Amino acid sequence: MFDDTYYTIQSPTEGLYKEKGSKFLAFAYPVRTEQEVKELLEAKCKEFFDARHHCYAYILGADKAAWRANDDGEPSGTAGKPIHGQLMSKDLTDTLVIVVRYFGGIKLGVSGLINAYRTAARDALDKATILEKTVNLRYRLMFEYPLMNDVMRLLKQYDLQPLEQRFEMDCELSFEVRRSLAVQVYDAFAKLQGVRITD
Repeated sequence: MFDDTYYTIQSPTEGLYKEKGSKFLAFAYPVRTEQEVKELLEAKCKEFFDARHHCYAYILGADKAAWRANDDGEPSGTAGKPIHGQLMSKDLTDTLVIVVRYFGGIKLGVSGLINAYRTAARDALDKATILEKTVNLRYRLMFEYPLMNDVMRLLKQYDLQPLEQRFEMDCELSFEVRRSLAVQVYDAFAKLQGVRITD
């Protein structure tokens, strides 16, 4: 059976790493869209306008298809990639980590930078509460009032919560079901005479 769960963080957290006078401030955020990522980055660049670098990585979507890692002027592969690596090692998605660097005057070298960005990102993520979420599909049911009991019985059987509902002579309601159960639930409702199910 394909996996229909994924992991994200519950709320924003912060981390810190210091090395040879340089300070690496890490910020982890739960995000759903690239627009949210953009807004958070802009806010952090304004807040820490005097910092040398604002490096980041994010992963979006249950399938982790959308992701990006950015070094923001650091040597290639020394900042965004190690931050992205921490997201991957914790199997997270819908998560953004920004690491803001204040330069301390002493160069850290490539391995020093990789370690600093990785450690700062890990510190922020270690403080996060990890949530397991399910990939859900949404369906809408249309039926006549006399079929209400049959519909409610199936909702209860599969432990589904109605989302929007309208009960008149013609009734409508929508619900979400985790992807691994979707075919089974769809078939159960489709078998009810007089019930229409659409996605």
